[in-house]
Amino acid sequence: MTRSIDSAPIYFIGGGNMASSLIGGLIKGGHAASLITVVDPGTEPRERLRAEFEVNTVERLDGTAPTGAVVIAVKPHIVESACATLAPELGDDCVVVSVAAGTRSTDIDRWLGGDRHVVRCMPNTPALYGEGASVLFANDSVSPEQRNLAEFILAAGGKTWWVDSEPQLDAVTALSGSGPAYGFLLIEAMADAGRTLGLDAELAEQLAVQTLLGAATMATHDPRSPATLREGVTSKGGTTAAALNAFESAGFRNLVATAMTAARDRAQELAEPTGDTP
Repeated sequence: MTRSIDSAPIYFIGGGNMASSLIGGLIKGGHAASLITVVDPGTEPRERLRAEFEVNTVERLDGTAPTGAVVIAVKPHIVESACATLAPELGDDCVVVSVAAGTRSTDIDRWLGGDRHVVRCMPNTPALYGEGASVLFANDSVSPEQRNLAEFILAAGGKTWWVDSEPQLDAVTALSGSGPAYGFLLIEAMADAGRTLGLDAELAEQLAVQTLLGAATMATHDPRSPATLREGVTSKGGTTAAALNAFESAGFRNLVATAMTAARDRAQELAEPTGDTP
């Protein structure tokens, strides 16, 4: 049965930060609060989301067969038990969208009983402010309409992209999933250096934050490549050139590649049945 996205029921299993950000974006975009249900055993998240967004909240499904979409938004080590609880209640035409890191779509499908419509996503925390980057992968049973619905949900938190191969999500995890922490680390390092060079601590941090925000904004709106933008602000023999030369001499690019490879490898480990939970 074809259903309009505007009238699609959306269930969130888990009422944490990612669920909150997506719900806020959906409602801001005009999706009716009455079509959104949060399933969470915790009283606090249910009361908070009900008060903030006027969505439906329940402790458990109790015989309700979800239709439309179910978003699994719990910690990775809880996904299997959440799927076991959801499996007997799930409607046949429902698309299951997982935002749990390091949990393969094949495992989710198996835990749900098999032959399910599963979309696995790798979002990141800036989705809390509508500036997220989410990459999606759909298994073979997901219809075009279900893909559209999954993308609609994740787009509530920022920009979305699709990949055709699920292992690519491990690379996505290394780049954008863990990437905000790299930005925060660079902000810390720049602010620390600013203080060492004599700036007030608060001013140094504010300048570091605003400078990276400005650079990202330029890269977003300017059609030129980041390399071209970098060259455009680097005068030969100038201060920026001196700093960039120091970065390159210290092996900055290799360090970034090494760090992201470590993150990719850890994502692969966590996806294995014997892997540790985060």
